[in-house]
Amino acid sequence: MSDELSSTPSEKTPETERGVILIPYPNIVFLWPAWVVSLIACIVLSLWKVDPDSVAAVRITWFFVIVLSINLVVLAFDFPRATSFMLFFILLAIFLGGMLAMRSFPNFLPAVSAYLNSLHPSVNSTFFFLFATVMTFIYIGVAITARFDYWEVRPNELLHHHGVLSDLERFSSPHLRVSKEINDLFEYVLCGSGRLILKPDTEMREVVLDNVFFINTKEKNITKLLGALQVQVREKS
Repeated sequence: MSDELSSTPSEKTPETERGVILIPYPNIVFLWPAWVVSLIACIVLSLWKVDPDSVAAVRITWFFVIVLSINLVVLAFDFPRATSFMLFFILLAIFLGGMLAMRSFPNFLPAVSAYLNSLHPSVNSTFFFLFATVMTFIYIGVAITARFDYWEVRPNELLHHHGVLSDLERFSSPHLRVSKEINDLFEYVLCGSGRLILKPDTEMREVVLDNVFFINTKEKNITKLLGALQVQVREKS
C-alpha cells in the first residue's frame, strides 16, 4: 500500500482559496458622503416642507457644502500618514491660536461671526434631489463597468476579465509578488481602499490596481491563497 500525493483541491476548499476578486474603482466613489447627505437633505426638506429661506434650510445647506468641500479636498490631494498627522497639528494650532486671539482681541471674533452670519446659502429639495439622482446614476454606471473589468487571483494563475464579451488574459501566479500601498489615509477611512501592485513572475510589467476596497482583507486573502499548499493524501492498494 502506498501514498499518492495529489494537488487536486478538496470539495471543502475555502472561498478565499478558490479566488480573490480585485476591482479597481474610480476616484468618484469617495464622494459617497456628499451623496448620502444630499439624499438625507432631500428627504428632510421634502417630508417636513422646510422653507428654503428658513434657518433649518440654511444649516442643512452649510452642512452639505462642508461635507462636499472635504470630499473634494480628499480627491484633490493625497494625505499619507505623516501629512495627515501634520495637518491635524496645524488645525489644532489654528484652533488654539483662535482661542488666544479671542482673549487678546475681543472684537476679532464678533467681526468674523458677523460676516459668516451675513451669508445665507440655501437651496431647496429639488437641488438635493437632482444631485443625488445624478450621483446615483454615476454609481450605477461604476458598478456595471466593474462587472466588465476586474482581476481574479487564483492559486495557480492571475486572470484579467475585461470587455463586454468577457475577454480573458491569463498570467501564471505561483510566484506572484504582491505589494500593498495606502497612500491616502482619508481614502482608506472612507472605503478601506488602497493600491495593490501585482507582479507575475513571467511578466515584465506590473499590474497596478488603485482604489481597491477593503485592501487589508484582500491582501490577507491573497497571501493566504498563495502561501497555502493544498495536498490531498489518497491510499492506493
